[in-house]
Parts: sequence; structure tokens; C-alpha cells
Amino acid sequence: MEHGQAGNPRFPKGLIEWAGHHSGGVKRLFDDLSGRPGRELLRTRLIARLEAWAKDIAAGGPCAPRMLLLVGGPGNGKTEAIEHTIRHLDDALGAGGNLVARLASEFHPPAGQPVPRMVRASLDGLVPGRHGLELGIVQDASVTANQGGRTAPELLLEELSSLLDAGDSSLYLCCVNRGVLDDALILALDRRLDREQSLLEDITRSVSLSSDAPSCWPLKGHDAVAIWPMDAESLLVAPGDGVPSPASVLLEHATNGRDWPAAGSCAAGQYCPFCHGQALLEKQDERDALLQVLRWYELGSGKRWSFRDLFSLMSYLLAGHYQGQPGQDADPCGWAARLLHLDESRKRLARPSRGELVAMFQLATSSYQHALFHAWDHSAAASLAQDLKELSLGDHDQAVHSTLRGLQYFLQDRKKPYLPATIAPVLSSLAASLDPALADPDGEVAFTGLRPVVLADIDARFSRSLADGIDFMRKRQVLSPSELELLSRLGEADKLLSTPAVRRKRPGAAGRVQRTVRDFACRLVRRSICTRSAVVADASSLRSFQLVVEDGQGKRIHEVAKQVKNLLNEGHGFEISLTTTFGQPMPPGSRQAILVVPPQSVVPLPPATGGRPPPPIRFLRVGQGRSAQPIALTYDLFKAVEELERGLSPASLPQSVVALLDTTRAKLAGPIVRDPEVLENATIMIGADGTSVSKSWDRFVVTGKDQQA
Repeated sequence: MEHGQAGNPRFPKGLIEWAGHHSGGVKRLFDDLSGRPGRELLRTRLIARLEAWAKDIAAGGPCAPRMLLLVGGPGNGKTEAIEHTIRHLDDALGAGGNLVARLASEFHPPAGQPVPRMVRASLDGLVPGRHGLELGIVQDASVTANQGGRTAPELLLEELSSLLDAGDSSLYLCCVNRGVLDDALILALDRRLDREQSLLEDITRSVSLSSDAPSCWPLKGHDAVAIWPMDAESLLVAPGDGVPSPASVLLEHATNGRDWPAAGSCAAGQYCPFCHGQALLEKQDERDALLQVLRWYELGSGKRWSFRDLFSLMSYLLAGHYQGQPGQDADPCGWAARLLHLDESRKRLARPSRGELVAMFQLATSSYQHALFHAWDHSAAASLAQDLKELSLGDHDQAVHSTLRGLQYFLQDRKKPYLPATIAPVLSSLAASLDPALADPDGEVAFTGLRPVVLADIDARFSRSLADGIDFMRKRQVLSPSELELLSRLGEADKLLSTPAVRRKRPGAAGRVQRTVRDFACRLVRRSICTRSAVVADASSLRSFQLVVEDGQGKRIHEVAKQVKNLLNEGHGFEISLTTTFGQPMPPGSRQAILVVPPQSVVPLPPATGGRPPPPIRFLRVGQGRSAQPIALTYDLFKAVEELERGLSPASLPQSVVALLDTTRAKLAGPIVRDPEVLENATIMIGADGTSVSKSWDRFVVTGKDQQA
């Protein structure tokens, strides 16, 4: 299809195929029409390593690994990495495309036949001077078709066994998920296969998220093996100096103006939310802000955006999520035009339909800012319906009544599933944790060429009068035509609800409806402008946490370690209960026995970076010697530390943080009570009367109210 506005623009209609449940979001080996929506390779750290590996193999490097395992779940780019490696190996060997052609034919069997689990190709005859070298590729280690009833773990174990015996004569590339790896390890233990068990244990350890995870490339202790955890590397972080992140490349391609209609020229004109979103995201600042929000979600949740997630997200944000008309292809601009037509019909009808009443609400909330932060309080719909019934606003102004009925129906529709199933859990979690409607009122939003605006100023204006708030925002020219149109209608409703004729009859109902309208309008404005500047809930804490995770040995992590030390230790030392086990409630004070040892230290652990992706989280070491334990510096723990510094009481810590600290204390307690060196300076506190037992030279000394040393 042609590019450019002079021809037939590809987007936003073409973005529908990017979704994970369409062909564009699923990669098939040696299928150029699948899995690569941007039509260009999205480079990661793994891609650079695979290219270097292919060159080493072609050059006959004796130290190049012979077994490559790419570990991770679906949608993480394993198939893309395998295909790129084969093509690069073909070039490096000078095979002239013969290697790619042979493997492609094997991975595309005749119709009705399953794709084989493993495809083998001998390099004899393909490459002059190379003999006895065979390449085996497992695209998906979960495949068991035509394998005589053997399970995936059994097949993987057999393949590893044969490779350990084959030496340097075989090359092996395998895509495998963690479940198959774990099951293969259990099987090796059951069958007492020592070599395979040792290898699988080291593989499992290398792809784990731990403070002492060993090198993956090459695998520590196995120079012939290289592993890469596909789900550990963030696609929102640049893989190297001068190389953009995969997510930024994808977003830039999706918003390239050459593939979109000219401004205002689509079927919905200036009211099209998708073309409006593209016009915003074509600017570098808005793209950077969106990518920052997505990265903060990764850091706050501990989850990673996969390639398939990002493809589906771009499709959802820039092309919507709905079904096309019966017998027609889905067309985002056409859908927006139909909504616009429905809204025009509303003005001419005495009793407009539900679809006509909600049309403008759907248009205004379909641009990418509102698609990302999509949650609305659907529970308010029932109260709004009852209040509108009591107020009978249709007797005063039919247009206002239609607007408020549209708000009621729009909120009711939020009870139904309306998100793409492939990314619905992620979108719901992101909207709940980073909603700009909950951003700090002291936060500032910058506008091009204008002075920044403090969110508290916007909140104050909309809480007093929608007319004041709308006029304030209209002057800054930052809202879309559909947003301004909807706000204007809500402003008319707010004005009517303030009149004595309405308030005198049902003041309570009028007040509730007015609060709902003003809250909706303020949230709409906040989400629209704050998303474009990455002003979201907890932005300050997330920005600091990002520096801690990505900045190595920065000053901030040492400050956090000091605060965690204060949380773990009491004023006089580290306390261990001798009368309870982990999870049990403390007994009455008169029956307590507490072992008090010197305070336990907390220091940052250096991140493990050799032969590994950058660590997605940092660790602290708690304790010393044999009792030392690593503790993950999660975002919840980091945020709690920041709030403690601002005056939060330790008694108000979140349950997740309290559980993490309690678990750490319990893990420290076991080694400490068995460590003679630590016990030399320990004291046992008994009961509630201050009685203590300590060691002095060759005897124990009891002190208390009535005892003396």
C-alpha cells in the first residue's frame, strides 16, 4: 500500500493488525508478513550478542557457545531473534541465502502437516570448507507433535543429553519457557541424570531474579552454553549508546505523519480522536512523556512490557478497540465519523437513543490519553440516574437533560468489558496506579510557549465553576475539539444546576449531580494534559526510584539502605522473639522472651551485570557473615522509605512492606541464634518488668528491678 497523504494512508486502519490477536502481533518464523508491524528489526542487547555470535561461528571461533537457549514466555521476541540470527549466520558464512531457504522450507511444511519441533541443517555443501557442523533449531520447546507421546520436558532433556555428548560438532538454538525448563529439571532429578541436572540447575539460576544470579552469556561453568532471559530486559530502555529503545522506535513508526491522513481530512475531520492523538504523538516531547509513563509502570509494578504487549498497546491507543460494522472492515476514522453523525442526530430528536446520547462522550475519551487512563467511577451511574429522575431537568432544558443522561449511560457502560483482552489486566493496573487524576496538586504542567500551570489551580477553578475552568483551559488551546465540545455541554449542565429553580426543588440531588459533573470534567482535563507531560500519580517517587534502579551505585540507594536499617532494628539493637515462630502473634508481655543482638547492617549490593541484561531491580544486603540475607528493593519499599522521610508513622506502612520486613527479620533470626560470635554480645529480655539475661565472661548475669549484676 502506498505511503503518504497523497495516496491511501495506511493508518490508523493498518494499526488494527498490530494487536496481539491479529496477524501483525504474532511472529511466525520466516514469514515476513507477521510479527514485525514496523517492518524493521527492533534492536535489543540480545540482537547485538547474536550478531557477534554468528560472526564468531562463521570465523570458526573456538570459544563461541554451541548451545543457545532463549528463555521467556510468548510475545518476548524469541522467534524474531532466532530468525535474525539465522539470516545473519547465512550472511557471515557466505551461504548466499541457501541456509535461510533450506530452514524456511522445513518450517513451512505442506498444508495439513504440523511444524516440526526441531529442524536440522547440515552446513556441508552450503559453506565451502565447512564440514561436519550441524545446526539444530527448536522454535518452541513446548511443541510435542509427532514425538511418539513424549512430553516437552522429556524431549528437551533428550536434546540436552545428546548435545552434551556431541561436542563442538553441533549448534543448537532453542526457544523455551520457564515452565518447560523447571519440569525438565524435575525429570532429570527423578532419573538421576547428574550432568543434565547440573546444567539445568545452572540455567534456572542464571535466568532467575536474584542478587547473585550468575553470568548468562556464557553460562557460568559451561562455556559452550549461552542463555538469555527474554523477559528481564526492558524494551523502554536504550540497549546501548546511540541506539534508541525498541519502544521508541515502534512509537515513532506508528505516529509517522506520512502514513496518516492530512490534518482534518479523515471522515471524522477535526473530531477524530485517533488523528488528534497522532498529531500530538508526532511531537518528540509527547512521545517521550508517553514512554516515560510506560517505563514508570514497569518500575512500579515489577512487570515488563513484551513486544506483543507493545504492539497491542499501540493498536489500542491509536486505533481504538471495537468491532466493525457487519460485512465491513473495522475503520477507526469511519467509526469516529459514525459517532459524530449519531451526535448530530441527537440534536434533532425529541427522544434520542442511548447510542446518540453517549456518542460525544465516546469521541472525547477515545484519544490516547483517555484510552490509557480509561477508568471512570461506574458506581456513580446508579446515584446519578436516581437524582436525574428526581430533578426532572427535561422540564427546564432538554439539551442539558440529554447531556446528563449521556453521562449516566457512559458511566454505566464502564461496567462492561471494553478493553482488549490481550492487555486488559495491564491497562487496568496502569490506570489504577498512575492515574493523572490523582497526581499531586502541587505538580506543574508545562505548555509550549506558555507558563506552567499548577494542577491545584485547575482543580480550584473546576470545583467552583465549570465555566471558569473551561475558559481557563480554552485560552491555552491544549484540548481537542471533542473535549471542548463535551466540556461546554457539561458547563451548561453545571450552570443550570446552580439556578434557584433547580436547587430549590431538590437541593441534595442537585448538589450530588453537580459534584459528579465537576469531578468528571476535572478528571477529563487532568488526564488530557497531564499524560502529555508525564505528570502522573507518584511521579516524584517513581522518578527517584528510576534513578536508583538505573544509576548503579548512586547516593540515593545508600540513603535508602540507612532508612531500611532503622526499620529493621530497634533503638537498642536487632530483636528476635524466642517464644514465637514466623507468622505467630506475640504472646502477652509477661510471657515474652526477646533476644537482642547488635544492630544489623544494611548496605547496597552491587548489581550483577557481567554477561547479563541490566538488573530490573536492586538488592540490599542485610546482616553480616553467615546471617547475611539479600532483600529486594521493591518500589513499595522505596516509596515507604520516602514517605517515612516526609513524616509517615512506621505504624502506617503498607502491608506489603511490613510483610517484606517481617520475612527479612525471620530469615536473619535463624542464622543469628546459631552464631556464637553474635551471641557473645547478646541480651535476652524476659517479661515486661525489664528483666534481662546477658553473658559476662564465664557466667550469665540477670538484671532487673530487683536484681543487680
